Amino acid sequence: MTTTPSETAAELADEMTRAIKRIRRQTMDRLEPFGITPGQGRALRTLAHAPGCESPGETMRLGDLADRLHIAPRSATTVVDALEEAGLVERTPDPADRRAVRIVLTAAGWSAVERIGQVRHEVAQEYFGPVSPSDQDALLRALRVADAAYGASARERRAPRDAPR
Repeated sequence: MTTTPSETAAELADEMTRAIKRIRRQTMDRLEPFGITPGQGRALRTLAHAPGCESPGETMRLGDLADRLHIAPRSATTVVDALEEAGLVERTPDPADRRAVRIVLTAAGWSAVERIGQVRHEVAQEYFGPVSPSDQDALLRALRVADAAYGASARERRAPRDAPR
C-alpha cells in the first residue's frame, strides 16, 4: 500500500512528536537530580548563548530573556527567581536604564550550562545513535528547509494584516 505525500507528512509529524517527547522526558529525568527544570535549562542556555552573553560577566535584560524564550515577562521573572535562589544567576541593575534589570550567569550557572549540554548530547546520541550519520545529516537538512519555509509562509500570512490599507 502506498501513502500519499500528505499521509507521509502527517506520519512524519507524529514520529517527530514522539521523538521530541521521548528526548524531553529523558533530558528531564537526567536533569532532575540537579534541580533544573526544562524551562530553567532553556533560560540558562539562552543566557549563555545569546549574542553578547557568550562569556562570563556578560548580561541580558530580563525583558530580552522573556522575548527570546517567547514567554511573558512575568513568567521570565518566575524562572529567574528560581535560578537566582539556586545560585545560578544574579540580577544586576542596568547602568543604561535604572528601571531595567540585567541577568548574569554565576560560576555555578556556567557549570549548570555545561551539565545541561552534556545531558542533551548524551540523550541525543542515545536516541539518534542507531541512525547513520548521512541519514542524520539528511534529516537535519530536511527539518531546516521545512522550518525556513514554514517561517517564511507564516510571515507572508501575517503580512496582509500588517500592510497599510
